[in-house]
Amino acid sequence: MKSLSYLNKYLIKYKWRLLFGVLCIIASNYFGVEMPKIVKGAVNDFIGNINPNETFKNIAFLSLKLFGFYMLLSLGKGFFLFLTRQSIIIVSRFIEYDLKNEVYEQYQKLNYSFYKKSKTGDLMNRISEDVSQVRMYLGPGLMYTINLVILFAFCITTMLRINVSLTLIVLAPLPVLSFLIYKVSSKMNAFSKAVQVEQSLMSTIVQETFSGIRVIKAYLREREMNQKFNESAENYKAKTMKLVVVNALFMPTIVFLIGLSNLLAIYYGGLLTYSKQITPGDIVAFVYFINMLTWPFASVGWVTSINQRAAASQERINEFLRIQPEIVNTSDKPLGNISSIEFKNVSFKHENAGIDAISNLSFALKSGETLGIVGRTGSGKSTLLNLVMRQLDPTSGEILVNHENLKSINLDAYRRQSGVVPQEVFLFSDTIGNNIKFGVNEREVDEKELIEVTKKAHVYHNIQEFSTGFETILGERGVNLSGGQKQRISIARALLRKPNLLLLDDCLSAVDTETEDIILRSLAEESKENMTLIVSHRISSLRFADKIIVLENGAKIEEGTHEELISKAGIYSEMYEKQLADSEK
Repeated sequence: MKSLSYLNKYLIKYKWRLLFGVLCIIASNYFGVEMPKIVKGAVNDFIGNINPNETFKNIAFLSLKLFGFYMLLSLGKGFFLFLTRQSIIIVSRFIEYDLKNEVYEQYQKLNYSFYKKSKTGDLMNRISEDVSQVRMYLGPGLMYTINLVILFAFCITTMLRINVSLTLIVLAPLPVLSFLIYKVSSKMNAFSKAVQVEQSLMSTIVQETFSGIRVIKAYLREREMNQKFNESAENYKAKTMKLVVVNALFMPTIVFLIGLSNLLAIYYGGLLTYSKQITPGDIVAFVYFINMLTWPFASVGWVTSINQRAAASQERINEFLRIQPEIVNTSDKPLGNISSIEFKNVSFKHENAGIDAISNLSFALKSGETLGIVGRTGSGKSTLLNLVMRQLDPTSGEILVNHENLKSINLDAYRRQSGVVPQEVFLFSDTIGNNIKFGVNEREVDEKELIEVTKKAHVYHNIQEFSTGFETILGERGVNLSGGQKQRISIARALLRKPNLLLLDDCLSAVDTETEDIILRSLAEESKENMTLIVSHRISSLRFADKIIVLENGAKIEEGTHEELISKAGIYSEMYEKQLADSEK
């Protein structure tokens, strides 16, 4: 349960609401404990104070009086029970809200490398299922635990006042109950962790199925994916059933022990009544008190299960929240316009790969220049862009921005001046206009600007074809657009930022050469005052670049203008001739 201590800061935050809830529990139980006393007095009155000659009118008056007092106490108990739930359960919802926000903020802080290693389903499970399990502990778990302690204190105090020996005999089964709770807790915790891990795996399978449904259908792999999910579901069911079996055995045991307490109360109470040590009303009151304790004690097993599940979930959340981002912004100083970027003997090795993705790379890019990066698949082109944007830090060497180390400058200000068009285009389930405006959050954007950037990206005519234009709602990941249209909308999104540094990661691969030429000419106009870095495997995308670097296994093997590299008759020339021949087929 140590993992749940992390939530103490939230309990302190809402301490006054919780205190009010506790006071309401005390008031509710006070009224509840007074009810058996009314019944006790009534039983004694009916047995000892009403004679056979008593008129019906007097008996009816006594019954109505009993009914009136009992109803008033019931109303009082119910009213404060309502306030209890309105305070403690609502606090659990507030903490759920705060905890989800904290988890989500951690998602935002963590770096690119973390998401490369993590499964989406597992990440989703932490903010949904895990947080929901924790809320159950903070709501019902906390409320029923406090209620049990207070009710137990009220009941035991009243029972001891009636008769000490009868109270001790009636409570004899409770140590057995405590022992059972202690023994079964560890198993519940282990089973709960296993269930949560399997649920994360199942969520990952579902998420991957949804994301890759077109590939699955294209390759007729529905049966295999269904089998994979069914295996995970069977494992989840098996692990859950182990937890269910523990709970199923636990509850009848508690009810049996409470029933045993009732039998002891009636039997031993009868003996004490015979010897005039207690009254018959006292026995009835004892039975009431025992039954009042039945649900709180019967709920111990359920609450224990809730707490163990919450502890397992909170431990997973704590592990996630303890992860420190590898890349942090170390400066809040203002950053002037980006005017130069320089790589000085930069190398980068992927964790656990043992292979240099970038090897001893040096180059410089100044304002007004366009640099092209070309290479075969796996040559390190995308890794280079991740280094430029500081999604990754170099293993050795240094990257200079305006002659300062990239690690020491204001990273937020740097990225705010940059526009990135990634290789894998991502569009949100929103309007086309909002997707383009996503890159601008500090100013209002009018339709005139949208038209301007979409014309530069040569996608405006496609948007006009939709009846609602920029207000057209896109499906998930822009499913109702072609690959080329998605790439061009992504380019428009980057251009709208008016970036000093524009990074294009093979973002024209899905467009034809004519469209590519139009876009590149527009970008060439944009780059006269700014810097542009174009990464591509297509030579045609780089023909307007001022300088081109050819990468092979992360190392620079050729450098120069398009014409210079053609004349060298090296790898660049070979790639150009091959692509030219392919385009003529």
